[in-house]
Amino acid sequence: MSSVIFFIAAIGAVGGAVGTVSLHNAFYSVLALVCHLISLAALFLLLRAEFVAAAQVIVYAGAVMVLYVFVVAYVGGMEGPLGGAAGRIPRAVSVVFAAALFVELSIAMIGTGVKALDTDGASFRLGFGTPGSIGRALLTTYLVAFEIASLLLLVAAVGAVILARRRAGVPDTGEVSVGDVMRRREATLGEAEAETMLEAGGPAGR
Repeated sequence: MSSVIFFIAAIGAVGGAVGTVSLHNAFYSVLALVCHLISLAALFLLLRAEFVAAAQVIVYAGAVMVLYVFVVAYVGGMEGPLGGAAGRIPRAVSVVFAAALFVELSIAMIGTGVKALDTDGASFRLGFGTPGSIGRALLTTYLVAFEIASLLLLVAAVGAVILARRRAGVPDTGEVSVGDVMRRREATLGEAEAETMLEAGGPAGR
């Protein structure tokens, strides 16, 4: 039964990842990412990492994906591509890096899979997947990678806000000056003659 669940979750994870980067509609792309994260949670359950699976569903498939949905709704107008027209050199560089990453991951996965063909899989030790073991791993062994991932998430959030402002045609706040505000006020009030404060407020009370 675990083998069936593994293949279903693996297909869902791979299919969700492919759908996230290939679908043109941003809302469908977010739904594909939700499917991918839930499939990863099922794989974590098979590894007996219940805490990681629960965090995957509650934090990522829940709270973070709600944030993504709000970002998609804020950006709006998703008919056109998010990126601008790229030249030949950036496209060639991106293809080279994508191919290198694919070859590296393929070698790592195939090599690990071939070594594990005649075995019963990785051994299970007591305490694997508990909050204590995860905390020790994130704050000791994988501290640098953990901090880099947090910085990447921050950069992605800031980039999404800047991208949304550009697509919506909202000017940068640094471009607003006092003169612009006064001109907008004059255009709203019309060609009114200048008055004193008493005239503007009516006759002075005695």
